[in-house]
Amino acid sequence: MLVVDSVSVSLGGRSVLDAVSLEVSAGEVVAVFGPSGSGKSTLLRAVAGLVEVESGRVVIDGVDVTGVPTHRRRVGMVFQDEQLFPHRDVAGNVAFGLEMAGVERRERESRVEELLSAVGLDGFGDRDVSTLSGGEAKRVALARSLAPRPAVLLADEPLTGLDADLHDRLAVEVGAVLRESGTTTLWVTHDRAEAALVADRSVSLADLSGVSG
Repeated sequence: MLVVDSVSVSLGGRSVLDAVSLEVSAGEVVAVFGPSGSGKSTLLRAVAGLVEVESGRVVIDGVDVTGVPTHRRRVGMVFQDEQLFPHRDVAGNVAFGLEMAGVERRERESRVEELLSAVGLDGFGDRDVSTLSGGEAKRVALARSLAPRPAVLLADEPLTGLDADLHDRLAVEVGAVLRESGTTTLWVTHDRAEAALVADRSVSLADLSGVSG
């Protein structure tokens, strides 16, 4: 489903990714771990088309998307800070991508209800996002990213900032949601224990390339 083939990226004249290669099978959750500054987020941004790839290819569902704009790659992203829309309630946040895709209202509402149930937030649709706890906000961000059924979900340390007990519980629950939904996922983290809880398979970024900076 996702192939990163010898991808190199430089930022500000510094090599950040050097010939990184990785394959993620359809429906597989793969975690890439490494220390801060090692290039994990840059890897996600390269897959999403948010940074220029100097050499190598990104292939999604058999299509070389290396030169394809971000909005046409069918990727979803979950960030460290949830980036929820403050002017929209929970349901409005989850429905955003569906609205952008022109999905009919009844279908949108059904999909939002389905996803809120999947992430354990039944009945939260009309809640103001400013009233959510940290864990609830992260669940909403996940539901929003899953709503348009992306070909690949990219998760950039989305459980950062939670206390240890909630972090570990949510890591297990999110991993279950991703597997149950069959969502092909590339998850990056600095935490090996988190990688083991969330993913079907985890790998060090340093093992994916000749040099990672």
